[in-house]
Amino acid sequence: MNTDLEQASLWHDDLAPPESIPPALPVDDLLAALTRLHTAPTIASVREQISALQHHLAEARNGSAGADDEYLAGELTQIAAAQTLERAQYYLARLRKALSAVRTSAINDINLNRWKAYDDLVTDSLWVEQRRDRSGGHTAGYWGNFIPQIPNQMMRRYTKPGEWVLDTFVGSGTTLLEGNRLGRNTLGVELQPHVAAATRERLAAAPNPHNVRNTVHVGDSTNADWRTLLADHGQTSAQLVLMHPPYFDIIKFSTDERDLSNAPSVEIFLEMMRQVAANVAPVLDTGRYLALIIGDKYAKGEWLPLGFWAMNAVQAAGFSLKSIVVKNFEDTTGKRAQKELWRYRALVGGFYIFKHEYIFVMQKK
Repeated sequence: MNTDLEQASLWHDDLAPPESIPPALPVDDLLAALTRLHTAPTIASVREQISALQHHLAEARNGSAGADDEYLAGELTQIAAAQTLERAQYYLARLRKALSAVRTSAINDINLNRWKAYDDLVTDSLWVEQRRDRSGGHTAGYWGNFIPQIPNQMMRRYTKPGEWVLDTFVGSGTTLLEGNRLGRNTLGVELQPHVAAATRERLAAAPNPHNVRNTVHVGDSTNADWRTLLADHGQTSAQLVLMHPPYFDIIKFSTDERDLSNAPSVEIFLEMMRQVAANVAPVLDTGRYLALIIGDKYAKGEWLPLGFWAMNAVQAAGFSLKSIVVKNFEDTTGKRAQKELWRYRALVGGFYIFKHEYIFVMQKK
């Protein structure tokens, strides 16, 4: 396992996405240079020509490097480091293909011919994050909201621009704000009218560079009419569902009996979770994904695996489990204020402090 994960931030989370910097050379010129390289007679000649090309790129770049330039620099370095001419030619052919052809899957726009360029997409099942992304209109002011990095990663992995993402528990609108940033249309349901109103104001003030739609509907996710809500936008289905429910009664969000945080028992909470999943499942395209973000609960000296129980409830609504991500977000107000207290309680009570949540990635059967 890569222990460096615990030391490094997985995302540049306190900055807005950088503006795209054009590559130093036009693609046609690069392809022509790579074609000449491919006919080099020796590995020494390849290295000599690579060095000249790198120098030319640095001059054309004039101190400003974009993501494309960084990707190209890494590929050229790998070609120059090849031990044989055959291996160098293999890397050259791969780079030419990456620059001239696009290969994507049915569920996202990741160019698999250039998969190395997506180094900010996390594929490990352990996510350790220190800070919340506060750009793009995001806020930490709503108690219990999740970090924007989660919908960012989920949308980029499991949707294409212009597709539809549903959020069954809108809250402060983290999913919808991230949809604005990434060019995904979003539709969510929020139980509390005053929370929905505040979120609409936040969305109206936030950047929407792709001019996508974002709608907050006041209602109960156990029986919301998703099909009608989508039809209002001329849609018949969605391509991703995000569910970040209350963690049973850890935080009481309202006095409404329909609120999952007011469920009278764990069993009823889990049944309500199953109803939410079963209610949204019919409008999710077959084979597409649902992400459930939830943690566990500790009560009366016993660890309750609430996350896995909720996972089972969602599976019962017609989903298969694809992945389990363990996510730790270190720097929360509650953790800062009570760190010493919880350490003392753990030593006295013989338990370990759970600081993680789960992201259960599920696929509709």
